[in-house]
Amino acid sequence: MKSVYLVAGARPNFMKIAPIVRAMQAHGGMAFKIIHTGQHYDRAMNGIFFDELGIPAPDLFMAAGGGSHAQQTAKIMVAFEELCLAQRPAAVLVVGDVNSTLACTIVAKKFAIPVAHVEAGLRSGDMTMPEEINRRVTDSISDWFFVTEPSGVAHLRREGKPESAIHYVGHVMVDNLLYQSKKLEQVDSSGFETSAYKAVHSGEGARYGVLTLHRPSNVDDAMTMARLGAALRQIADRLPLIFPVHPRTRANLRRFGVDLGPHITLVGPLGYMEFLNLWKDAALVLTDSGGLQEETTALGVACITLRDNTERPVTVDEGSNVLAGTDPATILKQALKVLGGEAKQGRRPQLWDGNAAVRIVEVLAAHLGAA
Repeated sequence: MKSVYLVAGARPNFMKIAPIVRAMQAHGGMAFKIIHTGQHYDRAMNGIFFDELGIPAPDLFMAAGGGSHAQQTAKIMVAFEELCLAQRPAAVLVVGDVNSTLACTIVAKKFAIPVAHVEAGLRSGDMTMPEEINRRVTDSISDWFFVTEPSGVAHLRREGKPESAIHYVGHVMVDNLLYQSKKLEQVDSSGFETSAYKAVHSGEGARYGVLTLHRPSNVDDAMTMARLGAALRQIADRLPLIFPVHPRTRANLRRFGVDLGPHITLVGPLGYMEFLNLWKDAALVLTDSGGLQEETTALGVACITLRDNTERPVTVDEGSNVLAGTDPATILKQALKVLGGEAKQGRRPQLWDGNAAVRIVEVLAAHLGAA
């Protein structure tokens, strides 16, 4: 039976491969191994985490760890090369745009092992983003491209990829979101750390917003942080915000002396289910996250993206997302529109129906001859 290595390097990657694992199990025509590169080590990724995703724990943990981008990529390449030498797979499937995606793609191609890239073709046009470099290089040598939105198809065509290799399948992140949303209905959310906050701010006439910030272009620059902080304080005077804070962001808030005011509640990083429980009922999400732009569009939650560009334009063209940049006046203007009842009425994009992984597995089976 043909075997496929499913590569993940961090928690969000597992959200993307989980639907593919479930679809492969249902298909039954391919064997697979889940490879955790250890790019990000998360103590919370225990058995309960994988039970929530409905998948088995990784077959192999490579413990690549941190370091600079070059160090991390090199460590992953060395470890993955040893694995491929010991047991050569029929194909390697990578997701997203992290260093693990790039590293394992390069190793596989050096062994002439075909590579499938899930979330292929996304482009921000911003070469200062490490993710943009990773996805461009990955797509330049991959064999099969699984695309989430029309812009990805257009980019890959312009880059000369053969039509037979481009597959518009929908979005596995939405597959996972819909799967987890159903599970959340069966969960007692009163035990979540944020349940008290949500209860206070979700009563009669009450509402709240959710904020996330982690991109270096936003949180590593003192002037940008100050500008964002000014806009967020003004919004929070009208709509209380809860902010799960990335450790680097929290450190820079202190380092730059940015005061977010009394109406923004800072909490630690949240698990997937707890965070979903929080933002799905928010009046507004403010973020610089790519994934959250997509997830809010999938559930129709108003989203304002605090970036000057996005590699996910379908969320703006069709979804509930507005690209506001980092200018305080523009951010405040867009937030006031939402608070005034003028939130953008988007729709869920084509094929974001929870079945992307099934389509991916059918295509892989055809390519690999695993009927």
